[in-house]
Amino acid sequence: MGTMFRSEEMVLCQLFVQSEAAYVSMYELGEAGVAQFRDLNPHVNDFQRRYVTEVRRCSEMERKLRWVGGELPEPPPPAKSAPHSLTPREINILEERIDYIESEIQEITRNARNLKSDYLALNELKLLIEKTQTFFQDHGAHRKISASVQQNNDAVYAHLGFIAGVVATARVPAFEKMLWRISHGNIFFKQAQIDEPFKDPNSGHPLQKTVFVVFFHGEQIKMRVKKVCHGFKATLYPCPATYKEQQEMLAGVVCRIKDLEMVLEQTEHHRRLVLANIAKDFSTWMMAVRKEKAIYHTLNMFSMDIVKKCLIAECWVPKEDITIVQKALDNGVKASGSPIPSILHYVPTRETPPTFNRTNKFTKGFQNLIDSYGIATYREVNPALYTIITFPFLFAVMFGDLGHGIIMTTFASIVVFYEKKFLKEKSDNEVWNIFFGGRYIILLMGIFSMYTGLIYNDMFSKSLNIFGSTWTHSHDTSVLGNHSSLILNPTYDYTGSPYPLGIDPVWQFAENNIIYLNSFKMKLSIIFGVIHMAFGVTMSVVNFNYFKKPELIFLQYIPQILFLLLLFWYLCILMFMKWIMYSADLGVDVAYGTSCAPSVLILFINMMLMKKSTVKESCKEYMYDGQETLQKTFLAFAFLCVPVMLFGKPIYMVWEKRKRKQYRQGVESGDTTEVANTHNSEAMGELLITQAIHTIEYVLGTVSHTASYLRLWALSLAHAQLSAVLWQRVLKMGLSGRSAADAIVLYVIFGVWAFFTLAILVLMEGLSAFLHTLRLHWVEFMSKFYDGQGYLFTPFSFAAILENDEEDSKARLKEQLKENNGRPPE
Repeated sequence: MGTMFRSEEMVLCQLFVQSEAAYVSMYELGEAGVAQFRDLNPHVNDFQRRYVTEVRRCSEMERKLRWVGGELPEPPPPAKSAPHSLTPREINILEERIDYIESEIQEITRNARNLKSDYLALNELKLLIEKTQTFFQDHGAHRKISASVQQNNDAVYAHLGFIAGVVATARVPAFEKMLWRISHGNIFFKQAQIDEPFKDPNSGHPLQKTVFVVFFHGEQIKMRVKKVCHGFKATLYPCPATYKEQQEMLAGVVCRIKDLEMVLEQTEHHRRLVLANIAKDFSTWMMAVRKEKAIYHTLNMFSMDIVKKCLIAECWVPKEDITIVQKALDNGVKASGSPIPSILHYVPTRETPPTFNRTNKFTKGFQNLIDSYGIATYREVNPALYTIITFPFLFAVMFGDLGHGIIMTTFASIVVFYEKKFLKEKSDNEVWNIFFGGRYIILLMGIFSMYTGLIYNDMFSKSLNIFGSTWTHSHDTSVLGNHSSLILNPTYDYTGSPYPLGIDPVWQFAENNIIYLNSFKMKLSIIFGVIHMAFGVTMSVVNFNYFKKPELIFLQYIPQILFLLLLFWYLCILMFMKWIMYSADLGVDVAYGTSCAPSVLILFINMMLMKKSTVKESCKEYMYDGQETLQKTFLAFAFLCVPVMLFGKPIYMVWEKRKRKQYRQGVESGDTTEVANTHNSEAMGELLITQAIHTIEYVLGTVSHTASYLRLWALSLAHAQLSAVLWQRVLKMGLSGRSAADAIVLYVIFGVWAFFTLAILVLMEGLSAFLHTLRLHWVEFMSKFYDGQGYLFTPFSFAAILENDEEDSKARLKEQLKENNGRPPE
């Protein structure tokens, strides 16, 4: 957890690497993922860099492999881990292999498409012949006639010309209308839709076709009809006019179709075998090519020292990982056999290093929450360390229910227990990936929700009477039977000892339980909020000490924390005093009885407005002696903190700047002093405006942020009431029956109750509480000390590069599937 407190210390290193050792060294660094390289050729075009040929070569191999991957019938198995970097000879062999595979699959695919096109044409011709036999019949007589009658009909149509073919069904109405227009009605058009759609041999899309025959007289109309057919992309087929010739052609077409089906089956079988052999090594080849491309792309960031004949690189490295970089350089020299070693040395710089927080599988989710708001400035305090506890706790304050917490904990525990299995089976479901990435966050949120559920004594809107209620009654059975509700007097009906853990279960049955829980949860929200904000303000001291700005402790931290504590922590103290001082016991003073208990909110408002409260005769205006004087003192000190926050930092910065300038330059002339004074006045004005914005934001934000923590109370109350509604309006109806038939009704009602419990209370309410907790951390807590103006450490890492490339490949595949209406490429 030490590295989570603030980002790791980074150093800027300069590397001098021999050209022959650069490849192996970069491979070692890519596997380690500890160095972020800087581009030393920012003004050089990508096409003019040293290794542009190698990058193009790898890009071409990657393009070919992506095309081959699109032809695979199913995703390939995971890649085998590459034990070492590829030698130039191995790269050449791999390139030749990829070229051969691409050519072979292209040839197989091209042949298969040609065969499918022929198969489609033969099927269209077969159906056309079958349909045209019906067209040539005498439709005024019976549909099925003998061969001798059909021969007489053939003689009738012999003097007419005709054209037969197939056209897309969607174009038939326009096609028929155009034929009618160009012939002025001197044609006879017959059509019949094909029931089963064909399959496009190129795209695989379904094709709905219609068979047609156009009868006409004369060559001129024939030419016009052919032009229209060409314009509507209709396929024309030679069809004999006589029944005997049609039967002979049909028999020949059927025979050719059977032969072609056999050839297609063999071709598809061969294609599957070839792709299955390729799929075994496909992922390994893709990994090797992508690593190769990443190495040369990074080498293009290096500069070339022509005199020393070596490559020069600069990179940010965590100080703890310097030995890994040095070892990678040594391995490169050893593998290449170069007599000249690679050199690494530190480069002093004033540039701001990148921010790097080393995380594990547990802390990664919490760090992502903070990074979503903004990357921490280099070496400032990292809020993720404290968010591990505060985030699930504040979530649980809003989501506090023992039953719902058990459901959430069970789900997260299952995901955590089988996380290795889920990591191997990567999913494209974004919602599942979000849940899986935050599995440890969900686990802690569930555990904390179980704790707050015990404190609230709330489990699916019912209370648990574990220790026995500390409330009793003195009524007999007849009184209890005649009254649906009774008033319990805390003076007589309360034993005086509090319930050992959480809220007494008797409040579940009280008519004023909402009033009681409202007061209780609202006060807790204010207390937790003030503590959370005070902790955030205090964390700024750690930043001031580390960045050597001790003056800001006196000019910023002390007035801010005093303003917060003298006003709002005092409000919390009044809440504790009210809980302790006022009682329903008759033995205490009447002024400290429940009837004289003041409203803390009214007391605080009157304190801010400096006005007196109106109380009963027997009650006291203030809770203790000297309260008015103390409150005025607190208020005066709080108001005095505002000008300190407003003017303290600008005055000190101007004074410090002038002091340094006088120390460097000594006493200056009158003209120069006048110019310097003008410049100082302008700088002072800018500082005052900036500081005024921050001061107003803090003062007003203290009030608004304190009120913002009331969402802890509001969401907790809403969650409890929704749970109670589901119990009273849904599940309770099923429990009211006593017969055997009511058991079936209870079964159905329990299913409805369980569905709404999971969908609304666990998922929707859980998401709502999560977002509100996120806002409390981003705005109310982190704004007190977190700058978030840094940039992320992105090392040269094969793992990150391959993961990003895999996500891009999945995105491209999704787009391709969308274009193909959900069908994979053939």
